[in-house]
Amino acid sequence: MNKLVRDHYPVSKLPEDLREGFNPVGTVRVVIEVEDRVPALHVETKPMTGKDVAEAIRSYKALGRPSVTTEEAVARIRALRDEWDD
Repeated sequence: MNKLVRDHYPVSKLPEDLREGFNPVGTVRVVIEVEDRVPALHVETKPMTGKDVAEAIRSYKALGRPSVTTEEAVARIRALRDEWDD
C-alpha cells in the first residue's frame, strides 16, 4: 500500500474544506493512503471443480496450439538468455 506522510504541514496550505477546525497558523500531520479496491467491485468467485478444470484443459487443447517439449522450452530459453551474452 502506498502511503505519503508529511509532518508539520502548514494548515494554511491545506484545501479550505480540510482547514476547518484548525488554527490557521498551526501545523498538522498529513497522511495520504491509497484505498484498497472498492468492495462493491470485487466479484466473489468459487474455486474450480475437477470437472471444470478438465473442461478448461479440453477447451485449451481444442484451440490447436502446439505443445512444447521440455527440451524445446529449455532450448528457447537458453537462446534468449544467450542473446544477452553477445
